[in-house]
Amino acid sequence: MEKYPKIAIIYLSFDSEQYLDDVVSGLKKVSYPKDKLELVIVDNPHPKYGSSVRAIQEIIMPHSGLDLPHVTLLPQKENLGFAGGNNVGIQWALDNNFDYIYLHNNDGFTSINTFESLAKVMEEDKTIAVAQSLLLLHPDTEYLNNAGNSFHYLGFGYCDKYRERVDEVKLPPVMEISYASGAACIVRSDLIRKYGMLDHDFFLYHEDLEWCFRFRVVGYKTVLVRDSVFYHKYQFSRSIEKFYYMERNRYGVMLMFFKLPSLLLLLPMAIILEFGLWLFAWRGGWVDKRLEVYKYWSKPNNWKLWLGKRKNIQTMRKISDRELFKFSVPGIYFQEKSMENPILKYIGNPVMKIYYWIVVRGIIFW
Repeated sequence: MEKYPKIAIIYLSFDSEQYLDDVVSGLKKVSYPKDKLELVIVDNPHPKYGSSVRAIQEIIMPHSGLDLPHVTLLPQKENLGFAGGNNVGIQWALDNNFDYIYLHNNDGFTSINTFESLAKVMEEDKTIAVAQSLLLLHPDTEYLNNAGNSFHYLGFGYCDKYRERVDEVKLPPVMEISYASGAACIVRSDLIRKYGMLDHDFFLYHEDLEWCFRFRVVGYKTVLVRDSVFYHKYQFSRSIEKFYYMERNRYGVMLMFFKLPSLLLLLPMAIILEFGLWLFAWRGGWVDKRLEVYKYWSKPNNWKLWLGKRKNIQTMRKISDRELFKFSVPGIYFQEKSMENPILKYIGNPVMKIYYWIVVRGIIFW
């Protein structure tokens, strides 16, 4: 590559002390010119464990501008969530005229080719808004963590090809995907200036889905770049708290992006799914979180907020619902075997698959 664009690496620190050595080790090895990189660390204080600033100052800052890219540390006084925290770093990068923004998960680290492969693809194809690295599990690096995220037509998202063997999966060098994982992806700065940063109202979960869809509805692509590798110390968490945000934001995404006729056609299947989710909530012990979701959506001010987002998206969109649904999948497949449910596997997914091909792909033409 003749010209190396400037890339700001946004590292959102959240109880990150245990991962900082890996971050240093990974960034030391990258082939990309370090004077074209900036490591922007946003410290999001953990509500229980507090700030990681001291550890960052001891482990990372001594390497700044030497064997690491220059480091900018932006400590925060409160936890801003994934979206809000990353936005602090993104704003700094935009203010300092970086060409690209790379989101770097706190529990992962880069490989030698993480940035060079991405920059080459982005420079060659200006229709790509977001490009994701191929995420491998660590220390089980023979297995995939994420080869792009899958979007279910009722708003769910999950990792594609999770725990499949790397040597058994054949991927093209560049592949269009439903949406990119916010754990390791690059985004064009000029498009962020034009269409906005991560939506801070999401707080966490599905903000990467909304961002990719926002770029897609105005005509840009989201892709996976196979040769850009990122290692992820991924741990599937059963934290009850996450279900609230996943469900709340799932409804929000559907409301924002799809036209009313599409939502009405999806309603029968969505209602059936609700009964299944209540059973799942009862078995998993998070009925109270399910009730919180309903409580949130029962408030007029929250409807006003999300309908405002919907108006903005529907005004800017250039593609049809049919085109959006082209990147959806018919079934819900949990990443962890422990989360598999026989009702979902043998009844729910087959029924949703039939509904998908008859209604979503067969009827929706607008």
